Amino acid sequence: MPIPSRNENENANDYMSRCMSDSSMQKEYPDDKNRIAACMGKATESCDPIEAAGFNIGYEEGYSEDITEENFYVPLEAEYEDFGEEIEEWDVSIAKPGLWENIQKKKERMGKKYKPAKPGDPDRPDKDAFKKAQSGGDSEMAIEQIMKMHDQLMEVVAKMQTMQIPVEFQDWTKDMISKAEIYVQNVYDFVKYYEPGKYEDENEDKEESYSSEYQGRKVTLNKPFRTSNGPKKFAVYVKNESGNVVIVRFGDPNMTIKKNIPERRKSFRARHNCDNPGPRWKARFWSCKAW
Repeated sequence: MPIPSRNENENANDYMSRCMSDSSMQKEYPDDKNRIAACMGKATESCDPIEAAGFNIGYEEGYSEDITEENFYVPLEAEYEDFGEEIEEWDVSIAKPGLWENIQKKKERMGKKYKPAKPGDPDRPDKDAFKKAQSGGDSEMAIEQIMKMHDQLMEVVAKMQTMQIPVEFQDWTKDMISKAEIYVQNVYDFVKYYEPGKYEDENEDKEESYSSEYQGRKVTLNKPFRTSNGPKKFAVYVKNESGNVVIVRFGDPNMTIKKNIPERRKSFRARHNCDNPGPRWKARFWSCKAW
């Protein structure tokens, strides 16, 4: 299938957004990284090597996509991150009834198999994975993970108890602590009241609940959410210059930011001109907000 051509006078960023959200491209290249590579080649085919390299580096900040039935996703509340922006609720069924109809048709075609998150995401367990966990195959791994968390938490507590100046937690860290408390409490209750054989019979009901959980049609604008399977660390629904809602993806999923280190933070903000981050429908705006 031919890759979409770049229109006359269309800049590379606009072309990338159009190419990445093209429905035919999404079907031909379901893996986002492969689609990026294909679109990137076409976007820079008329550029000299230096221009191409510069665009490639700049594009690493992220990109935007038009919303389609393939990429529309309603995040769980726990996946959202508060970046301090004014938010609003957006209902796709009202704003784009044609798109909502396509999403509904896709759900009908796939039935219980419909899961916007990609297969293999840890928070979207399938039946085989659920049974494997029940059989004890993952018990040793779970114990190792829990012990690792225990050791890290004890180290944090010990360090905080010896600090002369109390830690001033930022809002995002407070939010993560609150979410972690809920997750740990759920695991605690599950293990404490565990009954062998009880949960396999309930698995079909759980699968149904996972399916119905993603039947939502409303998302929150200007509030980023974590994406568990890339290609970027975050995504956010925003309105672009035309008033249309798009998805902006940003953040390297393979790196942890070092904004607590003043030199790193200063360097990043200078490199990306964060004193003038541009509009919120561009990835640079949100990358700068993260830093």
